[in-house]
Amino acid sequence: MDWEVILTNAIRAAVGREALVFALLAIGLNLHFGYTGLLNFGQAGFMLLGAYGVATIVATFGGSLWLGLFLSILLAVVFALFLGIPTLRLRADYLAIVTIAAAEILRFIARSPSMSGITRGSFGLQAFADEFYAINPLPAGSYGIGRVSFGANDAWLLLVGWGVVAAAFVVTSLLVRSPWGRVIKSIREDEDAARSLGKNVYAYKMQSLVLGGVIGALGGWLNAVSIQSVQPDSFSTPITFFAYVALIAGGTATLLGPIAGSMIFWAILSLTEGILRGAIGAGFIPTTIMDGNQVGQVRFMLVGLSLMLLMIFRPQGVFGDKRELLLDAR
Repeated sequence: MDWEVILTNAIRAAVGREALVFALLAIGLNLHFGYTGLLNFGQAGFMLLGAYGVATIVATFGGSLWLGLFLSILLAVVFALFLGIPTLRLRADYLAIVTIAAAEILRFIARSPSMSGITRGSFGLQAFADEFYAINPLPAGSYGIGRVSFGANDAWLLLVGWGVVAAAFVVTSLLVRSPWGRVIKSIREDEDAARSLGKNVYAYKMQSLVLGGVIGALGGWLNAVSIQSVQPDSFSTPITFFAYVALIAGGTATLLGPIAGSMIFWAILSLTEGILRGAIGAGFIPTTIMDGNQVGQVRFMLVGLSLMLLMIFRPQGVFGDKRELLLDAR
């Protein structure tokens, strides 16, 4: 097995497109679940709106990429209000049911033949991010350290993407350390106590849902720009669960947890795939037990096992605090 290639690919995955996109999704979920106690199982819906906001504006209507960014944010706000208005006065599990269903409804609407004039149905939209790469200031060439290097366009995307992640980190840090942040954490612990102190619990929950949803939509926008393609089935429910895995692995209700967890998650996926394929190629794993077509499924099984062990021996995650897991379950 070529360990240098395996480790290089793992490092590339830890800082690559998927890691930064899921870092944004997890930061949004951290505001929802980690700090406010909102069970949002529909973060894939916010991601879909972020992606289709830019794709439809550019590819369907011939508008600007930056107008698409504005539309992505606006759609995320409207979607959060649509979800929150009927549910946030109820128990948390109602929000979980509504969000997972609403995200699936969005996906089916996007792939519906009746929407093919705008979204092109299940075929999706392509080639709409030229405006983003046209402003790339990096000369053609390779950027990175050693074998962990990227082309000019990929490096430009990562520079912008991790800049957005850093901005989301700073904004989240300022918010959760402010009086507003102390209120949403009190709502997570005991919303009846927060309400008895005169706090408008419903309004604070709505604000948290909107902010986290907008951050998730930014992840969808960046993902669409990076691959210049959107297809509705790419935004299925497992996307939300992967973001939760990243959040829990890094540490719920911590500032670095969502970012570190996303990097760890994608690095482990790449590492396990590289090791399994190398072991099969070297004959250490007979093809009668597993072949190359089964590696994709087995790596997720191994990551799931790793998460189970993490929950047993360190349930608070890498950077987490056990005290932050004591959520009000009423």
